[in-house]
Amino acid sequence: MLALLRSSNGNDSKKLRVEERMDCPPSRVIHIRKLPNEVSETEVIALGLPFGKVTNILTLKGKNQAFLELGTEEAAMTMVNYYTAVTPHVRNVPVFIQYSNHKELKTDNAGNQRAQAVLQAVSAVQAGGTPSTGTTASESALTPAPSPVLRIIIDNMFYPVTLDVLQQIFSKFGTVMKIITFTKNNQFQALLQFNDPVNAQQAKLALDGQNIYNACCTLRIDFSKLVNLNVKYNNDKSRDYTRPELPAGDGQPAMDPSVAVAFNKDSSSLLGALSPLSAAAAAAAAAGRVALSGHSGTSGVLLVSNLNEEVSTHCVYGDAQRVKILYNKKDSALIQMADGNQAQLAMSHLNGQKMYGKIIRVTLSKHQTVQLPREGLDDQGLTKDFTNSPLHRFKKPGSKNFQNIFPPSATLHLSNIPQDITEDDLRALFSNSGGTVKAFKFFQDRKMALLQMSTVEEAIQALIDLHNYNMGDNHHLRVSFSKSTI
Repeated sequence: MLALLRSSNGNDSKKLRVEERMDCPPSRVIHIRKLPNEVSETEVIALGLPFGKVTNILTLKGKNQAFLELGTEEAAMTMVNYYTAVTPHVRNVPVFIQYSNHKELKTDNAGNQRAQAVLQAVSAVQAGGTPSTGTTASESALTPAPSPVLRIIIDNMFYPVTLDVLQQIFSKFGTVMKIITFTKNNQFQALLQFNDPVNAQQAKLALDGQNIYNACCTLRIDFSKLVNLNVKYNNDKSRDYTRPELPAGDGQPAMDPSVAVAFNKDSSSLLGALSPLSAAAAAAAAAGRVALSGHSGTSGVLLVSNLNEEVSTHCVYGDAQRVKILYNKKDSALIQMADGNQAQLAMSHLNGQKMYGKIIRVTLSKHQTVQLPREGLDDQGLTKDFTNSPLHRFKKPGSKNFQNIFPPSATLHLSNIPQDITEDDLRALFSNSGGTVKAFKFFQDRKMALLQMSTVEEAIQALIDLHNYNMGDNHHLRVSFSKSTI
């Protein structure tokens, strides 16, 4: 239809050629149309770089068109398939991409010298080398259009920053194609690739030095020497949005590729957000259990139903302040968390989980607080105040606990283990909680360990029973869920 509209000038032969080209079989040569007037060769090359090596380029400046040759037909097919679903933009102008009827590009290197110089420079960087300093044309061409890949360092990281939080922030400036996160020199870092280096430049100018949260999680952004990221797995550490079929990798939770779309619907709460757990709540929402509200005014009170009569206040997703068991419905309780994001986080991870053989239901309550009984009134001990409990995990700003919030899993992380406690001691302790210990592994310092139960339900039960368990000499065992497997 687009071809027909663009060719409706009475020139039937031109219209026929365009329509035929739309139906061309796959080729490693890509035809790009409707490019902006001042487009550079680097910007055209950047369209193809995320999908593989670019081996040749021909720009037709007067016609606002270009031909791009990729190293393989498979790479070209991935590129066309991706841009069929996601319209590519160059300098905020939508461009059209299709297969060419040419099987390879044969260009006159003398007449196409500038483009070839840029291609040579980009190829050198892509291969891990550096562009030839003697090639003046390549230097001048690369200067105004830097790499589409940004290197991001998070300074003063008191609260967790997830891959999905980065995607949400940076996608405001263009199409984010790939992200890899890692820790280097005890700092959280990320490599993030846009489809267009101009978008990367805009994001750097706007976000470098900004705080994700008030007074912390500062973004330090620079251009990477890489021009293309090679992502092998789609999980909570890396993502290739152009290849949703990639495996999650061993022991890594898979991520739904549609998460990014859902996040873009509400991006107002990230920069300048006040709550320390909002990023963790975002990660929980990304797991698909609940939609992220994004409002700091969300009630901090949860209604939990279908409980066993033994209600525990241990919470790995926030600090429970008050708990009230309902008088006429003893299997239900109101639990007041420290803030709305903690409530959101707990609901996201715990709703639908099995505890004491029953599927629990967790929803946000209409109540804003849990009222304590009036002085002198006996409520049969149904209301408890835990405001000053020493068991709170998230009371201390900047606590490492903020970075270790994971969904319920069969594998538990144990810490604060006394030196004289053996593997057999811990296996026996956790077996007595009513489950079967399948695997165990001490960390090198033996103060921490991973312990795997047979099921998630058994792990939940063990955490309830044994978090803060006194191991002797005032060593209280700390138990949390782990994302690892043994």
